[in-house]
Amino acid sequence: MLHTNSFKRRQMGALAWGALLVTASVLPLSPKLALAQTSSGNYPTKPIRLVVPFPAGGATDIFARTLSQKLGEKIGSTVVIDNKPGAGGTLGSDLVAKSVSDGYTLLLATSSTHSIGPNLNPKMPYDAVRDFTPIGQVGNAPSIMLVPNSSPAKTIQEWIELAKKNPGRLNYASSGNGTIVQLTAELFKSQAGLFVVHIPYKGTALAMPDLISGKVDVLFDSLPTGLPHVKDGRLRALGVTSAQRTSMAPGLPAISEVLPGYESTTWFGLFGPQGMRPEIVARVNAAALQALADPEVKDKLQRLGIEAVGTSPTQFTTMLAAESAKWKKIITERKITLD
Repeated sequence: MLHTNSFKRRQMGALAWGALLVTASVLPLSPKLALAQTSSGNYPTKPIRLVVPFPAGGATDIFARTLSQKLGEKIGSTVVIDNKPGAGGTLGSDLVAKSVSDGYTLLLATSSTHSIGPNLNPKMPYDAVRDFTPIGQVGNAPSIMLVPNSSPAKTIQEWIELAKKNPGRLNYASSGNGTIVQLTAELFKSQAGLFVVHIPYKGTALAMPDLISGKVDVLFDSLPTGLPHVKDGRLRALGVTSAQRTSMAPGLPAISEVLPGYESTTWFGLFGPQGMRPEIVARVNAAALQALADPEVKDKLQRLGIEAVGTSPTQFTTMLAAESAKWKKIITERKITLD
């Protein structure tokens, strides 16, 4: 009888422990425990959201969609594009800055959201350095220096000499105050020591007729929208704004060949919220590098006027600091504002 009671007690104890284990298995994990499991090497276990802080159909959106499929294949999960446009990329960027840093919400950012905007707008809702984890640079989009066919300048050097002989009499068009188009021209003016008048438009497409007719003297435009006018014989291209010559504009010199150190491109990069675990950052970075090496991805990006670039998180961080310092200097010296 004693043996029977002892056996029953042991049996009831085992059942109780079993019930506790079952209960624990169905209770939701605490955020810290969930994050710990994420860091154990199982990442990713669900779809990854890639926030694009610009409207669908734009260059950044097309870039994201081009990259996302291959990125998903390489990382082993679906990458879902989520367009969150508004305030020049600020709204979408801020959303990611305030997201959980578990690697399931990423941002495809650009020069405007992390290099230019923060130096133009002191009231940004996020800190471009403190609130994000750099994962890697993924692309670079250089611009092209365009002049009317009627311009007497056939080279970059000749245009600089023309402007120096006519201070304040030549002008340049931009897509608006504080845009990369304006800053590209202001950087050119600064390094060449020129006085050229700024004429802002609501987009470079609206400036194009005035450039073709000769009312505007120069425009630094993107390759996809500028080169067709050159190929059709409506405009003359003098050079590209990348640090070196690019295969996307064969035969054109880099402006840096005349103005050493000159470079102005729109960069594209992947970020996560602040505090992403290094192993998750490394996982996403490795998958992005593999995706960018894919010939199909490279070809699609080139048609967008974007060179595929793959860097480490450390290289990306260094580049970000240099870009921010460069544009801060130009914005401050030239007293550039959004107004």
